[in-house]
Amino acid sequence: MKRLFLTLIMGFSFFGLFGQTDKFKTVDASEFAKFISDTTVTVLDVRTAAEHAEGYIPGTHYNIDVLEDSYTKIATETLPKDKPVALYCRSGNRSKNAARILAEKGYEVVELGTGFRGWVAAEKEVAKDSNKE
Repeated sequence: MKRLFLTLIMGFSFFGLFGQTDKFKTVDASEFAKFISDTTVTVLDVRTAAEHAEGYIPGTHYNIDVLEDSYTKIATETLPKDKPVALYCRSGNRSKNAARILAEKGYEVVELGTGFRGWVAAEKEVAKDSNKE
């Protein structure tokens, strides 16, 4: 019994140490707003162009769809590696994948865990291009 207990503890320790591979930080809308208030932060919307056209977080620099096969190539060729990247999607699902990809490429990444929907729910400001209406 003692041996089984020790085996379980070691297994949990192993997965605790090596199971967590995310090298990015997930924050809520308030923390995201504070983070992007720093003008050195690059803000990235990883939603589709159609979603972006419906509204986006003010200060967004780029819209690169994480669902496109070319996401990694475009993002790494476009985003400055010497600046932190703050990114978001619609609900916080796609952005975790996008954040993981960039973090693995050496970027410092902060991800909006609740996505654009959480931003709107927190009653944060939303921008919309007037020429796209």
